[in-house]
Amino acid sequence: MASPDSLLVMKLVSFLLSTLLVTSANSQTQCRNFKSIISFGDSIADTGNLLGLSDPNNLPASAFPPYGETFFHHPTGRYSDGRLIIDFIAEFLGFPLVHPFYGCQNANFEKGVNFAVAGATALDTSFLEEGGIHSDITNVSLSVQLRSFKESLPNLCGSPSDCRDMIENALILMGEIGGNDYNFALFQRKAIEEVEELVPFVVSAISLAIKELVCMGGRTFLVPGNFPLGCSAAYLTLYQTSNKEEYDPLTGCLTWLNVFSEYYNEQLQKELNRLKELYPHVNIIYADYYNALLRLFPEPAKFGFMNRPLPACCGLGGSYNFNFSRRCGSVGVEYCNDPSKYVNWDGIHMTEAAYRWISEGLLKGPYAIPTFNWSCLSSEIMNKKSLDT
Repeated sequence: MASPDSLLVMKLVSFLLSTLLVTSANSQTQCRNFKSIISFGDSIADTGNLLGLSDPNNLPASAFPPYGETFFHHPTGRYSDGRLIIDFIAEFLGFPLVHPFYGCQNANFEKGVNFAVAGATALDTSFLEEGGIHSDITNVSLSVQLRSFKESLPNLCGSPSDCRDMIENALILMGEIGGNDYNFALFQRKAIEEVEELVPFVVSAISLAIKELVCMGGRTFLVPGNFPLGCSAAYLTLYQTSNKEEYDPLTGCLTWLNVFSEYYNEQLQKELNRLKELYPHVNIIYADYYNALLRLFPEPAKFGFMNRPLPACCGLGGSYNFNFSRRCGSVGVEYCNDPSKYVNWDGIHMTEAAYRWISEGLLKGPYAIPTFNWSCLSSEIMNKKSLDT
């Protein structure tokens, strides 16, 4: 019969072995040498899908200068002067920029495929229409994007086992998505209480998409929250008021809109935490777009921006250089001499310079929760001090 001391030793060894196995499993979950990027979302991640889906006689603003001016030197369908967050992530991982899927099916999608469409919503357009929320930009909602992805799998990866391997080893970028559900309602000046009623539905739509992708083999998800809406030149113009108490004295942003963004982000994080418990083998990372962007406004010079960072670089008139009826990309609408000094690009989207800072905050910390574990990646990536210029 074993002595009490030997039983204790056996228990300790068993405990240490189980701890080692759990730690090993966690490290495998946390750190993946990603082979590709799979992206869903709206204009924050659209690398040309809306352009590919559009009628040549009715092209979106992103098809015209000065979009793309800074980096590509021509419009690419991206809603910025240059690269987006997804572009910086791809470059950081050593991948080519991720091709848009729509209108570009013959491209090489080995290192990534992007289904994000400018104007896309988390909820189906029919659901929003029932609530009196209208959009005439696109009907390619999150569920439509996911359906396109599933239907395209035979062409993207071939056999079911190869497809599962592709999905398992991909960094899946889930958005940003949901922002337009709120934008379309707020641009119609719906009461904030009505907009808040959309939150559980938006969160549920994102959660269902993640669950479906987990069942297909997804193991690593980067799920962005919403930006601080109160710092958008479009909202600052639409809801401009002489009541100074409605503005944050540190940033100049509209406090009530930022409070809404915070509320939505909290609800999204609660659901992501629930999913983490449901799928302990899956790494679900919350991308804190809100604070990654908000930090640029109180001390803009610290990040290389001009002292008044709220007005748009590309726009026309008013305190924030934005006009709903004459937007960036329209004839006669000019843009600033140096977009790198601006946070806001066109009143709704950010400049490449702002997206670079947001991307750095996600990839290097502290705006990814939990933080990325890059220990298994190449020393070339590990030793990068900043994102490529």
